[in-house]
Amino acid sequence: MLIVAVAVALVWANSPWSAGYERLWTTPLVLRVGGLSIGTDVRFWIGNGLMTLFFLLVGLEIKREVTSGELRRPRAVALPVIAAAGGMVVPALLYLAIAGRGAGAHGWAIPMATDIALALGALALAGAAAPTGLKPLLLTLAIVDDIGAIVVVTIAYGHAGDLVALVWAVVAVGAVLVADRAHVRNLVVYVGLGALLWFALWRAGVEPAIAGVVMGLLAPAVPFQRPRAVSAEARRIAEATADDPVPADVDAPLWLELADLSREAVSPVARVEHALLVWSSFVIVPLFALANAGVHITPSALFTTNGVTIAVAIIVARVVGKPIGVLAATRLSVSTGAGTLPPDVDGPAVLGLGVTAGIGFTVALFIADLAFADRPELLDAAKVGVIAAAILAGAASWLTFRLIEARRQRRSD
Repeated sequence: MLIVAVAVALVWANSPWSAGYERLWTTPLVLRVGGLSIGTDVRFWIGNGLMTLFFLLVGLEIKREVTSGELRRPRAVALPVIAAAGGMVVPALLYLAIAGRGAGAHGWAIPMATDIALALGALALAGAAAPTGLKPLLLTLAIVDDIGAIVVVTIAYGHAGDLVALVWAVVAVGAVLVADRAHVRNLVVYVGLGALLWFALWRAGVEPAIAGVVMGLLAPAVPFQRPRAVSAEARRIAEATADDPVPADVDAPLWLELADLSREAVSPVARVEHALLVWSSFVIVPLFALANAGVHITPSALFTTNGVTIAVAIIVARVVGKPIGVLAATRLSVSTGAGTLPPDVDGPAVLGLGVTAGIGFTVALFIADLAFADRPELLDAAKVGVIAAAILAGAASWLTFRLIEARRQRRSD
């Protein structure tokens, strides 16, 4: 879906109907409450509204991994965290080395983040050539990349805004914590506090979509209703439904009670993540790509000195810098004893991990939009760089694992 959306956007933006592409996404869409105006156009609400739900899913994934996944064990997580740090720092430095002296210096964070969906897809295409232990490494590395990107967006791409609004943002976070401690279960309360946090961050000059990450990290990870607290009557009914899904002695109120118990035996993190996953993967992210990947490629807009420099810097930083950073940091981690590789992951597989981590798209476009919001010609060049880098990194990932598989077969022969 993401690839189709990018292709449609590029074809549409460079077709005879290109004016309609830009006209659609710049259609005014402003929410007015009294004398207050929120938003500008359709693209604003996709990037700052719908993408809040995408970042909410990212926050939920981080919370789940920290509480019950790969990130809960310090020893197991040390290596991918260190590898992710190298995979963020080296591309940023390489970008600055190429484009740091010109107008593109502000885009230094664009090559940092890994696109989880596309990277895992590339790893799946590798098939048996990719060791089993590589997937959790890549997943953890990508999650740490997301955390780093979120910190960068919050600190480096914010701007001075309303300090009173920042206080309200803190109040909203505090209210969420209080509601959680008070075991408030009404979703409307959390949606309302999330909306308040979004608005307060927007007024405070912080990227409002970050409200999604904050709400995801604050979501309760423990089920409201523990399975052991289920009554004897509920257990009796559950056993009765093993063969007969509708026992005759069960009335409607009891079924509602059982449904509530069943629902609350699953943590809010898992429930919300499950509800959002399909919408994020098949609607929000492709729609964001459709609205932002449509670069009108013209010599005057792209093939300028600054434009070429930015595009090349992103491509080199992602396709070359990511593997170097991941590989060097992994070796440092193993040599110092700070982390250990899974038994089935060797040096060539780590190189494949680094190459695959170079695939970035959604968050990279998001950061590019923040970095060059006031320079459309530089933004177009950055988008071309992101798209080209994703294609090249994906192809390099496939080729790397094919070579690894060929090397493995030669050794076995």
